Amino acid sequence: MSTSVPSLEQLESWLAGNEDEHLEFKEARNSYDSEKLTRYCVALANEGGGQVILGVTDKHPRRVVGTSAFRDLSKLKRGLGQRVQLRIDACELEHKGKRVLVVTAPPRPIGMPIQYKGSYWMRRGEDLVAMSPDTLKAIFDEGQPDYSAELCPGASIEDLDDVAVGRLRELWFAASGNQALKEMGTAQLLEDAELTVDGKITYAALILLGSRKGLGRHLAQAETIFEYRSSESEIAHAQRLEFRQGFLSFIDELWKTINLRNEVHLFRDGLFRYEISTFNEGAVREAILNALAHRDYRFGGSIFIRQFPRKLEIISPGGFPPGITLENLLWRQSPRNRRVAEVMAKCNLVERSGQGVNLMVEACVQESKPLPDFSASDDFEVNLVLNGEVQDDRFLVFLEKIGAETLASFTTEDFLLLNAVQGEGEIGERLRSRLPVLLGLGVIESKGRGRGTKYMLSQRFYNLTGKPGAYSREKGLDTETNKALLRKHIERYKTNGSPLRDLQEVLPAVSSKHIQHLLAGMRIAGEVHLRGKTRGGRWFPGTDPGIQEGDL
Repeated sequence: MSTSVPSLEQLESWLAGNEDEHLEFKEARNSYDSEKLTRYCVALANEGGGQVILGVTDKHPRRVVGTSAFRDLSKLKRGLGQRVQLRIDACELEHKGKRVLVVTAPPRPIGMPIQYKGSYWMRRGEDLVAMSPDTLKAIFDEGQPDYSAELCPGASIEDLDDVAVGRLRELWFAASGNQALKEMGTAQLLEDAELTVDGKITYAALILLGSRKGLGRHLAQAETIFEYRSSESEIAHAQRLEFRQGFLSFIDELWKTINLRNEVHLFRDGLFRYEISTFNEGAVREAILNALAHRDYRFGGSIFIRQFPRKLEIISPGGFPPGITLENLLWRQSPRNRRVAEVMAKCNLVERSGQGVNLMVEACVQESKPLPDFSASDDFEVNLVLNGEVQDDRFLVFLEKIGAETLASFTTEDFLLLNAVQGEGEIGERLRSRLPVLLGLGVIESKGRGRGTKYMLSQRFYNLTGKPGAYSREKGLDTETNKALLRKHIERYKTNGSPLRDLQEVLPAVSSKHIQHLLAGMRIAGEVHLRGKTRGGRWFPGTDPGIQEGDL
C-alpha cells in the first residue's frame, strides 16, 4: 500500500462512502487511546490494509470536527511500527481549517496474520474481535504453494491424452490467434502453457490433459462424477457417468449430458415468445469450471454433479480457498489451483480467475431464478445449488424491455440490487452506492423519505405487465400505512393529546419533516387537529371543535 499523502479529494471520497473492513472513522476531538489505535491498525492489516481517520464523526452525514490527538507524528509512527511490526504511515490534512489525521496500515504479508498482545484482531461490524481458529487457518494456508504447479513424480508425457492435448491447442489458438500454435510440437506447446517444466509433468497437466490410465496411476481423485435423478427423494440414480480423464477432453460431453434433460420454458408477451432453459449453459459451465479450478486435489474425494429436473448440485472437495467466505466470495479472487486457472484463461474458458460466481449471479437474475446457493458449504466441501425455476415471468418481460444495451452496462452489484428490490430483500451497504444508477435509469423508484426510504421496481414494470393498479397500491402503501399508525396513536392518547416527539417514536424511520407533512394532510382531511404551537403543541383526533368548516 502506498504511503503517499492522501489528497483532500480522496478525503472527500472517504467521507461520502461507507465504513468497511478497510476504513474506520473516529471523532477523537481531543485525544484517542493509542492501544485502541494499535488494535485497529492490526485489524486493518489483517483484512488487506486501510485507514483510520481521526477528527471525523463516524455516522452519516459525516462531519469533520478536527482532532488534537497525536501531535507528534514521528513518535506516533515509530510507536505503531514497533507494536504492529509493520510500517504504519500517518499524515495530517487540513479540511476547512480543521486538522484531520489519517493513519494508514498496509496489508499483512501473505500467509502471515498480525497479532498484538496475544490476539489476532479483525473487524466485526463496529467492534474489534479476535480471529476464529478457522479464519487463522485460512490465512496460514495462503502461504502454501500452488499444488497444481508442482511436478508430479514419475509422470511423463505418455500419461496425457492426445485428444485433450489437441483440444488445448484448438482452444488456445481460437483465443489468441497465434498461428505458431498450429505447427508447434506437443512438448513445446506444454512448456509454453507452463504445464511442464523442463519436460517434467505438473499436476495441472494431469488435471487438464491426463489420460484415464495416467490419472489412475498418479491422481485418481481428479475425477468428476455425474448423476441424474428424476426426483430429489430418489436414492438410486437413473444415470451415472464417471469422468476420470483430463478436463479438456470431457467438458463438452458433460454439458451435452446435462442439456439432454434441460427443459425449455416458454413465456409469451403479446406476439412475442421467450424461451428460458431450466439450466443456463453459461452459468453451468462457470460452476463446473469453478469446481475444477478451486477444489483441493490433496483431498481424496471426487467432484460430484447431481442433476434433478429443476435443480443442479455441484459438490467439490476441500471447502473454499484460503481467504474466501460466503460473505466475500463475490468480491475476492483466490484460485486455489492458479496454474489450472491460468491455462483456462489462455483457452478463454474463463475471462479472469475468480469471475465465475459473478457471471452465475448475473445469469440467474436476468432469468428471474434464485441466486446461486452456497449455504450448505463447510470446511471440507463447497456445495453449490443452481435452481432452474423461473420465479416471475413478468420480470423477464421487464428486463427484455429494459434492453440488452442497458443490461450490458450493469455491474454485478446492479444485478444484485435489482434482485433485492424485486424480492423485497435487504439492500446491503455495498449495494446502496448503486441506487442512484438504477434510479437514474428509471429501473427502480423510491417511496418514503429519509431513513424510511424504500425501493420498488419502476412504474414501467407494472405498466408492461398489465398491472398499473398494483403500482398505485404499492407506491401509496407507505403513506397510508404511516397515516394509519399516526391515527391509531392519536386516538389512543386523545385525552391528553400527542406531542410531535411521541409521534416521531411511532415512526422512527420517517423524518420529522415528513411526519409533519402527513399530519398536515390529515388535518386538512379533518382526521386530526392541533392545539397549541411549536414544541408545546399536541395532536387530537377529529376536527378542532373551535374551528368552523369554513375556516379550514
